[in-house]
Amino acid sequence: MREVTPTEAIDLVGRFEAGQELPEQMRADVRLLGGLLGDVLRESGTPGLYDDVERLRTATIQAYTDETDAAYERAAAIADGFPLARAEEVARAFTCYFHLVNLAEEHQRVRILRERDASPGRESDVDSVASAFGRLAEEVGDDTALRRLQALRFHPVFTAHPTEARRRAVSTGIRRLAELLAEHDTTLPEGTDRRRVERRMLEEIDTLWRTAPLRPEKPSPTDEVRAVMAVFDDTLFTAVPQVYRRVDDALQGPLAGGRPPVVAPFVRLGTWVGGDRDGNPFVTASVTRKAAAIASEHVLLGLERAANRIGRALTLDAETTPPSDELISLWHRLRAADEDAAEEIAKRSPDEPHRRVLLLIARRIAATGARNADLAYSDPEQLLAELRVLQDSLVQGHAARQAYGALQQLIWQVETYGFHLAELEVRQHSDVHKRVLAELERGERSDIGDEVLDTIRAVAFVQERFGPRAAGRYIVSFTRTADDLAAVHRLARHAVGPGGTPPVLDVVPLFETFADLQAAPGILAEIVEHPEFRSRLEATGRRLEVMLGYSDSSKDVGPVAANLALYEAQAKIAAWAQDNDIQLTLFHGRGGALGRGGGPANSAILAQPPHSVDGRFKLTEQGEVIFARYGDPAIAMRHIDQVAAAVLLASAPSIEQRNSAAAAEYAEVAATMDAASRERFFSLVKADGFAAWFATVTPMEEVGLLALGSRPARRGLSVESLEDLRAIPWVFAWTQARINLAGWFGLGSALEAVGDEQLLRGAYERWPLLRTLVDNVAMSLAKADPRIAREYLELGDRPDLAALVLEEMTLTREWVQRLTGGGLLGNKPVLQRAVKMRSPYVDALSLLQLRALRALRDNGMTETDAADTRHLLLLSVSGVAAGLQNTG
Repeated sequence: MREVTPTEAIDLVGRFEAGQELPEQMRADVRLLGGLLGDVLRESGTPGLYDDVERLRTATIQAYTDETDAAYERAAAIADGFPLARAEEVARAFTCYFHLVNLAEEHQRVRILRERDASPGRESDVDSVASAFGRLAEEVGDDTALRRLQALRFHPVFTAHPTEARRRAVSTGIRRLAELLAEHDTTLPEGTDRRRVERRMLEEIDTLWRTAPLRPEKPSPTDEVRAVMAVFDDTLFTAVPQVYRRVDDALQGPLAGGRPPVVAPFVRLGTWVGGDRDGNPFVTASVTRKAAAIASEHVLLGLERAANRIGRALTLDAETTPPSDELISLWHRLRAADEDAAEEIAKRSPDEPHRRVLLLIARRIAATGARNADLAYSDPEQLLAELRVLQDSLVQGHAARQAYGALQQLIWQVETYGFHLAELEVRQHSDVHKRVLAELERGERSDIGDEVLDTIRAVAFVQERFGPRAAGRYIVSFTRTADDLAAVHRLARHAVGPGGTPPVLDVVPLFETFADLQAAPGILAEIVEHPEFRSRLEATGRRLEVMLGYSDSSKDVGPVAANLALYEAQAKIAAWAQDNDIQLTLFHGRGGALGRGGGPANSAILAQPPHSVDGRFKLTEQGEVIFARYGDPAIAMRHIDQVAAAVLLASAPSIEQRNSAAAAEYAEVAATMDAASRERFFSLVKADGFAAWFATVTPMEEVGLLALGSRPARRGLSVESLEDLRAIPWVFAWTQARINLAGWFGLGSALEAVGDEQLLRGAYERWPLLRTLVDNVAMSLAKADPRIAREYLELGDRPDLAALVLEEMTLTREWVQRLTGGGLLGNKPVLQRAVKMRSPYVDALSLLQLRALRALRDNGMTETDAADTRHLLLLSVSGVAAGLQNTG
């Protein structure tokens, strides 16, 4: 097939971009950013680079739109024909393009959210907390709905799993570009301000192009802590109270801000960063203590700045707003403890008693961070008590707007974050506990034993210094018996020694494998009779937390059987908790990718069994998901609002009855799907030589070389079987190969085994679990590419396994399209557009990756050439991750 002429190329690219039906503003942003990148490539100092990028871009678009072998082969030939150095430059150019397109798409989302906020009737959004409250009140009454709203809890837990392929330097540069793009919206065409902004954007894109996209070395756990802190500083500290404010505004209307809020703070943050040591030898007791100190430093600094800002603006005269007796007493106490500062503040605020008190409170917050014993608060409750004295005084002085305005947001921040910001959770494998207990019984000591005991001492230290909310949850990976949980309490007694007081621990079982999920109700029934568990249950009002692992269960039996098993386990655990008067919180160990429980959280919540949510939802937020959901304030607020709305609505009788009835109606369908999907999955993963074949046909080994996170990619030194491999590289590798097998394999066979299309279409409409599963699989398949997948599979010299994968992909695609009534993602046009817009550009990087992977698999090159080729491969991995917006 001949190469297209420059004129034909312009026409082809133009027709492709026009066919994506982008919103006009987003089309303009993509055109602007892409044009600036083109300028950067022309100015790069590398002759012909821009032309080579355009050649490959045009060829992959033609191959994508024509779907002919000749067009695809021409694109592959161009990718194969570049010298290695040029191939690296082209890979970097496409990766930069994806960062810019992702930015334009995010900016469009923010633009839409702001337009929606500016329009009347925002409270009628179907997936807002205010709307969910209205629907719930219709079913259970206003009083019950209000009680449930005030007991609502959304608890995201940030983890450091290595799934963020971008360097922090790249992320920071993109954030600067985002600010410039927002500024660009406010400038006039042809004006000097627009030229200035575009010049600065060109400079930032040039910096992005010249910044090495790969980290030179793995981040330390402390680096990971500081990366998460950036999200808190830039977004969450102010975004979360703004969510509360929006809900209160919607529910109270014009009265909001002039009387007490009806919304109680419903977000709590958790973190595993610096606490998760399951398989990560770099997370030590010292790291855990340091992580808690860093988090506390950030939140106290945020609270101090907020108190100072609000205090400086609280210029209410004593004559117009007389202080209460309690406020006067508080002023005297604060002045006695900090005389010099009080005197100076009194001079600057002579008749402004409320301002004076809040400015001294700000000094006490600063002293808490500096550990100044004379001024520091002992705990957040002390600070809240003083803020409420201030608030009550304002109310008594008829200044309700000041009482329930900015000051209320500061109170919400203290209630949400305390002095610790996020509860630091510890996780360790049950086998480690067994080993250490056996050593202690023999009177032996080992490094791992000392570390386990030091970790418990670190939890005690964190609780003592930052308060009991700062730490205390201890998750036991691979919980298989009640003894696995009791072991933590036994180790705690060893850690403090005879006569010592162990830290307060809420030991949380983590059920991960298919067998563990099935055994969970029996294990829980046994452990609640354990003396220490029973006493802790009574102390917490019979609250119990149980964690469910999505990643390993999916790797264990396949995505279909895992989803069904998770639903059944939740239903049984929830029923057991109801029968035993236990207030259950299920903790969902979800990843970002669909093969690890990813996908839209709000639809998943509304598909859960009765009483498995009950107004409380906790989940892990990992890697790239943290920055995608919480990196921009507008998107973070929308995400929190949507998830909290689903959590509130999930306990509505109509939702619970719908899910329960559907589970009963389609129980036989579920049983058939479970058996058929597992049989199909096992025929692949239990085939002789599968592990080695998987490592050959995907860049699994090479993914482990990426400096993504501090945690190792595998549990042992080599991958002899699937059990040796962590779930993240399992998903990541299939994603890179454009197969996405971990997200869909087995569903086609499961639906084929049922066979009755009319029955299954009815199930898709009425059974939320199936609908969520099918929609997620549609997304996974839309990001896969059969032609490119076939080339990866051919690397393995196992035509039987390759045929099995491709047959199941075809079968699954056919069934999904039959159930959804159209092409993949036809019922989700915005998502479909985003995938189609990216696909040919991802193809370009996949072709470069295939070139590198074939060369490495041939084993016929020098070590220098192999190192250079491996570098090209890793660059392509980073680019494909950016293009698909998925890693692990």
